[in-house]
Amino acid sequence: MKIKCPKCTNNTAILFDDFTHVRCKFCKLDISYTEYIKLLAYDDSRYSDILGDYKTSNAKSEQTLDEWE
Repeated sequence: MKIKCPKCTNNTAILFDDFTHVRCKFCKLDISYTEYIKLLAYDDSRYSDILGDYKTSNAKSEQTLDEWE
């Protein structure tokens, strides 16, 4: 699946079919999907707001973004 690359925002990265890894051939980004979510949340306030809303909802997990592994 093609997704936005968090490092070179003009390009697209590839999300593996099993949602475990993200790779961008343009900037050589090669990270786990969890790390990708963290990058988006910390770099773009729109995403961190969404994660903040999720935390205050009736979610089963009360973990913070830093606790995701």
